[in-house]
Amino acid sequence: MTNDLIKARDAFSAASPETRQAVNSREWGVLQVGNSGPALVLLPGTLGRGDIFWNQITDLRNHARILSLTYPQSGSLQDWASDISTLMATHKFENSVILGSSLGGYVAQYFAATYPDQTKALIAANTLHSVAMLSELPPYNADLDTIPNDTLMQGFLDGLTQWAAEEPARTDLIDLLIAEVSGRIPVPELRSRLKALKNGPELPLIALKKQHIFTVDSGDDRLIPPPMRAAVRARLDPFRAAHFETGTHFPYLTHPADYSAMIANILGVKINGDHK
Repeated sequence: MTNDLIKARDAFSAASPETRQAVNSREWGVLQVGNSGPALVLLPGTLGRGDIFWNQITDLRNHARILSLTYPQSGSLQDWASDISTLMATHKFENSVILGSSLGGYVAQYFAATYPDQTKALIAANTLHSVAMLSELPPYNADLDTIPNDTLMQGFLDGLTQWAAEEPARTDLIDLLIAEVSGRIPVPELRSRLKALKNGPELPLIALKKQHIFTVDSGDDRLIPPPMRAAVRARLDPFRAAHFETGTHFPYLTHPADYSAMIANILGVKINGDHK
């Protein structure tokens, strides 16, 4: 399975492969790109590795220092926040802008509240405000410790196949996500992501000033319904709320240039000579 989107991602990954770094007996995937400028940490969602942000990394690599991470096969959300703090210190990413999408958006919110001294700004993207309702929803309502690998994967594949049938114009994006579920993200990593979110803590208050808090959502996000989008904005009271009317759950892939420009604006840098 290949298409132009997959080819572009694969070309980036071949040129900038992630390294593996152990933190507290957990192995993280690490992409560090860029040598100067403001610090940016990128946290993917359930269906992405650190290279899922390849468009933004490519657009910003000459303007910022970027640390894009892939989650380990074990650990709680609290463990991950501690590991991210350690990784940031190791790579000298003090006082960073933290962008997380979906699962990563929840991790980013928890990190910003727990490690405010390392957080210059928060970008909570296409994400949720609480994990309280997850135990009622598939696949979180399954026993994530015992559910067979094939059953877990098939649940994701069935959902993606249904999306493709309903929105055939999204085939390239969906095929990329199917490839992630079908092996690029090993099942132990996929299971770990689901467990970390299902068993995650409710979010503590964030002490960042309003001008350092940003949100992102999409009008056609199939995973984050309108009430949840509103709840995220109400909880965070962002300085700016970016909205992609047709961004899907993955606006960094469906509107990559606009997404990069949004980040550049928050970082205070110009890309391609145009500060949007």
